[in-house]
Amino acid sequence: MADVLIVGAGPTGLTLAVDLARRGVTYRIVDKEPRFAAGSRGRGVQPRTLEVFDDLGLVDAVFAHGSDYPPMRAYQGGEIVWQGALGERADPAPDVPYPNAWMIPQWRTAALLRDRLAQFGGRVELGTELVGLEQDADGVTVTLSQGGRSGRARFAYVVGADGGKGPTRRLLGVPFEGVTRDDVRVLVADVHVTGLDRDHWHLWREPMIGLCPLGGTDSFQLTIADPDRELATLEDLVVYVGEKTGRTDFRLDGLTWLTEWRPNIRMATRFQVGRVVLAGDAAHVHPPTGGQGLNTGVQDAYNLGWKLAAVLGGAPVSLLETYERERLPIAAHVLGLSERLLDERTMARGHEERQLGLTYRQGPLAVDDRPRPGSLRAGDRAPDGPWAGKTLFDLFRGPHWTLLEFTGPVGAYDVRPGTWVLVRPDGYLGVVTRDRATVDAYLGNIGCARGEVVPAVVTAAV
Repeated sequence: MADVLIVGAGPTGLTLAVDLARRGVTYRIVDKEPRFAAGSRGRGVQPRTLEVFDDLGLVDAVFAHGSDYPPMRAYQGGEIVWQGALGERADPAPDVPYPNAWMIPQWRTAALLRDRLAQFGGRVELGTELVGLEQDADGVTVTLSQGGRSGRARFAYVVGADGGKGPTRRLLGVPFEGVTRDDVRVLVADVHVTGLDRDHWHLWREPMIGLCPLGGTDSFQLTIADPDRELATLEDLVVYVGEKTGRTDFRLDGLTWLTEWRPNIRMATRFQVGRVVLAGDAAHVHPPTGGQGLNTGVQDAYNLGWKLAAVLGGAPVSLLETYERERLPIAAHVLGLSERLLDERTMARGHEERQLGLTYRQGPLAVDDRPRPGSLRAGDRAPDGPWAGKTLFDLFRGPHWTLLEFTGPVGAYDVRPGTWVLVRPDGYLGVVTRDRATVDAYLGNIGCARGEVVPAVVTAAV
């Protein structure tokens, strides 16, 4: 019997599978679709997600198969009326090595995650649908349908990463509260284009039409807001774009994927029911404004993976319950940000969208007993920095905890010499204290063995 069933093989489910695989947890990952999804529904990853992929051994591949976001260029017909950037770019810094969003289509991100999973000997079971679910105190019995046949299997835990319309949340009976916005309708397609440069993100307004070159591919993503008629074929798109832009110097000459969406802004009222957990779009669906949906799902999985592994290894079940207590407030916050950007009808992005400032300060796993804490506190993201000829991220990389003992200048960590900082496996600060006994008590309470903690002394400026 596998320990965990992951339902859904998008970026959220695949991230969880990779994290569990590197921890030695047995799992199955299934997806009801007969083939892997195509299309660039999600167009890029945020800096915090790049840090997750760094830890999972994936960031070099992501950089090799994507690109920076190109500058934007707006037209009135053939006349350029505005040029600018999607957001303010920042230079890499010792504490933030990946400060900018990176453009890579969602299908490519998923493919790279599958490649990484394969390095651990894992694979996705396609054409396999969850159709039944029963749980008791000791595990979950599921019914899976594959090729017209149904069979039952038993797991310690089930994770629904099967999207907003997936069966897991429905089988649990968890409400999905929110709205579908009928005032916005957007067509999205992946197309080939001749006669248009790939150095810019090309935009026309009234109606809004965008053609953005997709990094690491030879395609553009076409977006059309509120089209005034049905557009279902390549010829429909060619005629519409030519008519609305007034341009004859470029042409759409290929269509590989086409969809239409209305913004859904919804969140599950619970992220966990007993031994079944919801993650990604199964727990919260976002409009694409701000590029938050895929990234929030990846970070759900990153928060969940180490907790599942720990509980399966004997840690208290209460540790797994902190997943909902930490991630539900984050999802609600990010959902509000996405909705605000949708209402403002803006694509501009700033520091908040990069997800580096998201924190678990008020969560159940943050312990900071200093009488006068600084700007960096327990629950915050652990910054990078130079350490022993390498970086702290080099030290953090892997499935372990890290205990930092600061004895010298501390820089970005904003702590005094003699401070102990315990970094969680997902790169957040669990404990900041002047008393080593606080660290030992914390680790004991969550059932973490000393062998799971890598100690390090920080003596140079960070």
